[in-house]
Amino acid sequence: MEKNQIFMKYGTDYKEMTKQLLEECALDELIRDRKTRIGIKPNLVSPTEASFGATTHPEIVAGIIEYLREKGFSNLLILEGSWVGDKTADAYEVCGYRELSDTYGVPFRDTKKDKSISRDCAGMKLNLCASVDDLDFLINVPVLKGHCQTKITCALKNMKGLIPDPEKRRFHSMGLHDPIAHLNTGIHQDFIVVDNICGDLDFEDGGNPVVMNRILAGCDPVLVDAYVCHMMHYEIQEVPYVEKAQELGVGCADLSQADIRVCGEDTGLKIPKSRKVVELKDAVEEVESCSACYGYLIPALEMLKEDGLFEKLDTKICIGQGFRKKSGKLGIGHCTRNFACHLEGCPPTENQIYNFLKEYIESHCK
Repeated sequence: MEKNQIFMKYGTDYKEMTKQLLEECALDELIRDRKTRIGIKPNLVSPTEASFGATTHPEIVAGIIEYLREKGFSNLLILEGSWVGDKTADAYEVCGYRELSDTYGVPFRDTKKDKSISRDCAGMKLNLCASVDDLDFLINVPVLKGHCQTKITCALKNMKGLIPDPEKRRFHSMGLHDPIAHLNTGIHQDFIVVDNICGDLDFEDGGNPVVMNRILAGCDPVLVDAYVCHMMHYEIQEVPYVEKAQELGVGCADLSQADIRVCGEDTGLKIPKSRKVVELKDAVEEVESCSACYGYLIPALEMLKEDGLFEKLDTKICIGQGFRKKSGKLGIGHCTRNFACHLEGCPPTENQIYNFLKEYIESHCK
């Protein structure tokens, strides 16, 4: 497979279509030594089943494992760390990865339990999980989905699961885009298998899945993310970390150089344009918020909108690390604990936020 190629396949037998796609890509030819230590990195952001549109379908990882085993590769490891506020162990259970690990005898490593290692990532010193140094070849298995802060999340951003929780928080204080780009100079992903089965086009934590029944594969994470921007109706410039990663030499964002190939039948399905986050975030004053906290707020606002309450809000909702030690009217999360009305939690859940805001609207907004 060439660096400028992206292969895709449609179907509903996710394990078998993954194996067929990898055969088309000749993945085994990219891994020269059968003793290579291969890491498989899914997206298990939270304990929600893949059908909700947030996490990687275990059938895709099963297909990768079976393909590699049939080609003579046996030194395999699944590794991941959920977002701040959730336990990887819970996602491991709920998302079907304990069963997957037991069935295939492939160990699962919770990177939240790793020691940290410091690495110079193109002039930015970042802390990584030590498991990164245990690998010779990394297969990234992100979910194609929307994100309430960065608009899209796919290959490049999925590497955040390989940094410690304190560093994840620091990424948000740094504005996300620059550190995500720099991170990908310090962690090299060798192959990408994108889960585009039913990703949520708005929320990283899922809840509004859009069925596409498609899997993509490529070698260049920048090109993959540039193509995802195109498919999700964004200009590359609207997702700054993609161009920044290109500037740092991670890959190429020029889609005119891409060779896109459909393996088998092309259903012709197009990803619909969705902008729920854009509509809802106007009610929010966000400064350096963590993904989990912000990610739970947006669906809660959608629930308020469905109940006809959202439009009654009389003030902006403040959220994020930038509000520590500051005062205000209405805040979500521990960082806004000095606000007149605030919901405690790091992070509070979507239902807690919904109930808190509903009570606020009913008692303060006339």
